[in-house]
Amino acid sequence: MLLEINPKLPMRDKQVTADYYINKLGFQTFGNEFEDYLMVYKDQIQIHFFKFTDLDPKENYGQVYIRTDDIDAVYQTLLDNHIAIHPNGHLAVKPWGQKEFSLLDPDNNLLTFGQQI
Repeated sequence: MLLEINPKLPMRDKQVTADYYINKLGFQTFGNEFEDYLMVYKDQIQIHFFKFTDLDPKENYGQVYIRTDDIDAVYQTLLDNHIAIHPNGHLAVKPWGQKEFSLLDPDNNLLTFGQQI
């Protein structure tokens, strides 16, 4: 039986990635005894990162879809904290029955937040 999924995304600099996810998005770290690996969590989700020093952010297609039960509050919190929303990813109701928005992390990993409506 499958229980959960923890995506692994590339990062160029562990400190920059940790700063973004912890200080801007409100995640916490755990099990970070590895120099080239980062694990963060918030509420019920985990995201893992592996060091990829030569990553070209313009060529990075890392993506994660994060479901929430209060999309409006998540979106407003990010706006209140001056987190940049993807220029084409502002909060909107999509034809597939989801209310979504997106942002890009420092390595150009796309984070899409969504709630079924």
